[in-house]
This record gives sequence, structure tokens and C-alpha cells, in this order.
Amino acid sequence: MSFPDLFKAKKPDIGSLAGKKDIHGLIRALRYRDIGVQLDAAKALGNLGPDAIDHLLAALRTRDKTVKLGIIGALTEIKSPETVSPLMGALSDENSEVRWQAAIALGEIADPAAADSLKSAMRDPDKYVRYGAAVSLTKIGWKPSDPQERAFYFAALLEWNAVRQMGKTAVPALVELLRDRDSAVRIRAVELLGQTGDASAIPALIESLGDENREVRWSAALAAPRCSIPLKSLPRGLARRPQAMKNPWIAGLLNFLLPGLGYGYLGKWWGPMIFQIDVMVTVWMFSLGGDAISYSVLFPVYLLLGAHAWYITTKIPRDPP
Repeated sequence: MSFPDLFKAKKPDIGSLAGKKDIHGLIRALRYRDIGVQLDAAKALGNLGPDAIDHLLAALRTRDKTVKLGIIGALTEIKSPETVSPLMGALSDENSEVRWQAAIALGEIADPAAADSLKSAMRDPDKYVRYGAAVSLTKIGWKPSDPQERAFYFAALLEWNAVRQMGKTAVPALVELLRDRDSAVRIRAVELLGQTGDASAIPALIESLGDENREVRWSAALAAPRCSIPLKSLPRGLARRPQAMKNPWIAGLLNFLLPGLGYGYLGKWWGPMIFQIDVMVTVWMFSLGGDAISYSVLFPVYLLLGAHAWYITTKIPRDPP
């Protein structure tokens, strides 16, 4: 037996746990690293049916994402109306995978009572959650009641052609998409906002000029004139983008104490190389020349490297491209 095996958790016997109806053991098995074991444990819990619901709902309060996903998977198998309310609550979980899993589960249970919560989930900042909510609403039998709801529905499904055909009606839905963490989604939303030519898209486009992603910023700059935003207004919007700021004193101090680390802090490729050279030279000098000579030679060099790191940091442009 190898040393790591001493600390490796024993693989749960899902069949045995299921045969004994060991609900707590199956819930613990959801923490096992093997995804196959997790899926088998979730399925086994689901097969236990209503008898497992109370235990599963109590365990759903955990902060462990993996366990939550397994529990929701088990609740999906059980398909009990009793679980709809807790699953709607999971749509507000801090973790996007949990929210997505909850949205899928509500679609599998297909209880119309979940419609309002799923409609709200179509405004989630995560595209997977929005997509899961839209698909689940379809399974429930829900249909958009007005053009704006239809726009949010198509936007959640990322049906870009359908969203574009809706024109100005789609502006609120497209504005919501600008909160998505995926820059590709934000870029497409900005492009479509520009194509609407609607004045109500102006605040969102100005806001997008300050986006952290350069492609989103450029798309906003191209889309802005289509909504009659004067070119003279664009630089002010662009000035709101995140600034590239590195502290020259930190860079200088790092380079003085451990030459090369200051350059590494600045993202310079030669930083690690200088650090390795410094280590080898320092060891060599101390072994041959002793402390006094080594310090007298190395101190000025370290001081010079620290000053250089400080200097080049002050010359780095604050404005990213």
C-alpha cells in the first residue's frame, strides 16, 4: 500500500447502502470524489422515494456544493410536489451550478407552481441557469404572455436570431445579458443592442464601454453610433474601464529582497530566470568569498534591481488596450 492510500477515503458500496436503506450513508457518499459514485448515490437516494425526502431536504442546507448537487439530483428522481418549494429556494443559491441543477429539477417535476420562480431565473447572471429555467418552463407548459416575456425567453435560450427579430422590444432582455460572466454573451448582446437603434439602449452601451473585457468595449464603441450616441461621448465611457495599476514600491521592494520577483509581479517573462540566476550566484559567492565580500557585492546589485523595477512600473500605461 502506498503512502497516499493511507489517507484515501474508502470507496462507498452504493449497492450495500441502498440495500440497507442507509440514507445518511448514501448522503455521505455524495462527497466521494468519483463522479460515478456520486451519480450512483444520487440515483439510489432517488429510488428510495418519499421515505428519503425529509432527510434529503434537511441535508440540502449544507454548504457543500457537491452534496447539494447530489441531493437535488435525488429529488429530481423522486419527483414529489413536496420538494418544489425547497427547489425554488435553491434557485437563489450562491453557486451557479446548484441554481442550474435546481432549475432542471423543477422542469423534471413539471409543477406549474414553479413557473414564477423559473421566470425570475431567466434573468440570472449565469447563462446555464437562464437556459435551464427556459427549458424547464417549456416542460411545465408555460408560454410567454407578452412580447417582453418572449424576449427574455429567447434571450435565455440564446436564440439570437429570434431576439434580433424582436427589435426594440428585446432591449430590456439584452440589457440583462450584460451581467453575464461570459464575455461572448456580453459581446453579442451589445451588438444586438446597437442593431435596435433604440435610444433606451444608450445607458447600457455607455456602461459597456467600461467593461473589463476589451472586445466588449470595442463592440460597444461600434454599436454606439447606431443608437445616435455622439462619438464625443465615447471617451468618457471608455475612461471608466478597469485601470491597469501596479504599485512601484511593491515591485521595487520585491526585486530588492528577492531579485526577479519584482519583475514577476509585473508579469515580465524574465523574472523567474533572474530569480534562478540570483540563487545560483548567491550560493556560489557565499561559498567562495564569505559573508562580507558577498554582501558588499550583492547589496548594490539588489539596490539597483529594486530601483529598476520601481522605475519601469512608473512607466507602465495605466490604460489597458
